[in-house]
Amino acid sequence: EFRRVLFRSSLKRNFERDGVVVAEVAYSYDEENGSVFTLRDVAARETFTFDSIDLIAMEIYELLY
Repeated sequence: EFRRVLFRSSLKRNFERDGVVVAEVAYSYDEENGSVFTLRDVAARETFTFDSIDLIAMEIYELLY
């Protein structure tokens, strides 16, 4: 029961470069769609959705460095 409640919630994190937020990332999970990572590129004002943590990690790295 507790596990279901935990995974249905959405987790969010900001990534900063030199004190400026460059990306906002949200993670959500549900039984129908599985893991979903959403990346918002703040400067470009674009949002991308991924189902792989590896792919979103590469995008975050590119925005930070």
